Parts: sequence; structure tokens; C-alpha cells
Amino acid sequence: MKVLIISDIHGNLPALEYVLTAEKDADLVVSLGDVVNYGPWSNECVDLLETLPNKILIKGNHEDAFISGIYPGENLVVKSFFNFCYPKFDRKSQIENYLKNWEMNNFFFTHTLNNEYIFSDTEITINANTFIGHSHSMFIKENMGYTLVNVGSVGQNRKNINQINYVVWDSETNKIDLISKEFNAVKLFNEMRIKGYPEICMNYLLSKQIKV
Repeated sequence: MKVLIISDIHGNLPALEYVLTAEKDADLVVSLGDVVNYGPWSNECVDLLETLPNKILIKGNHEDAFISGIYPGENLVVKSFFNFCYPKFDRKSQIENYLKNWEMNNFFFTHTLNNEYIFSDTEITINANTFIGHSHSMFIKENMGYTLVNVGSVGQNRKNINQINYVVWDSETNKIDLISKEFNAVKLFNEMRIKGYPEICMNYLLSKQIKV
């Protein structure tokens, strides 16, 4: 079975559409959470995932915030995004049905572990083969005899907003492909300008571009 594993879409509909088109032959799509917030299409991203015939949808910390109506952190940038995006979101009943985690073929799927931002050099103990997201940083490594895979971010790469990351896993052979695609974020920025995002939000995402 070809399994497409994505995470951290963050309201970036054009990026999500690109990935689903590129991997349209996937037998199953697993989203590891943070479908919402930041980008201007949180509702539309939730709706698009709902149309998929075979999917597993897992909650991230931004789903938790949109369900509770409260962003619990102190980061001014994230608070500004939340305060702008949350009042426009009306798919709460759909994301409430997302799972906390999921298991398949001896792999554990969750948004993150211990509520941490996990990078390739993070010291962490795991007790199962695991797919995660959350830190927007794609990697694969062996840990305590298990495989730990961070699938990166579809919609908000922290180093280069014009790059999409996701994973394709063959559940029969256990082959794991880490995939990076270049995708121009011009539609994202144009829509944010049209919607009137705060300057602090625009500047944050505009700073996530590799200058060449």
C-alpha cells in the first residue's frame, strides 16, 4: 500500500492541492495535524481533506487551540496569526473528530512526542517506529532500534516557504521516501495581502524565503 504522510499544512491550500495531485495514486493519506492556522485557507484545507476517500486525520496543537478557542503560548507572532485566523474558522465540528494518534503495521503516527519540537539532533527515547511532524523539519534516523521519521511541513517550511516536504511510505516493503518539492508561495502571499493579514504575520512568512 502506498501511504502519503503529510503534516503542518497550516492553511496553505495551494501547497496541499499540489501534494495531493502529485501523489494522487496514494492508497491512503495520513495527516499528522496542524491543518489550520497561519495560512488563509484553514476552512478549505479541512474541507479538502474530508473529501479524500481513504484518510486518517490526526490532531495537532493548532487543532487543539482552534477547538478550545485559546492559543496557550506567549509567542507574539503565533498569537497574531491565531487572533487573525481563528475568528474566520468555522469547521470546529470537523477537527474535533480528528484522532490523537494512530497505529499501522508496527508504526505509530502522532503529531509529536512529549509535546516537543523534535529535530534530527534532538535527544529523545522512543519505543516504536514513529512518524511525527510539528517541528517543520524533515529527517529520518534510527533511535533505540526503531525508526523515527519527521515528515516536515507541507505548508510552512521554516527555512524556505517555497519548499514542500512530505513522506511516501510503502507499508508492504517499509520503504520510506522523504520528498522535497519546490513550490512558489506567491498565491499564499497574494491571498494574505487580500485578506489584510497583520504586518507582523506577513513579515514572518516573507522572511522564510531563500534569497538567490
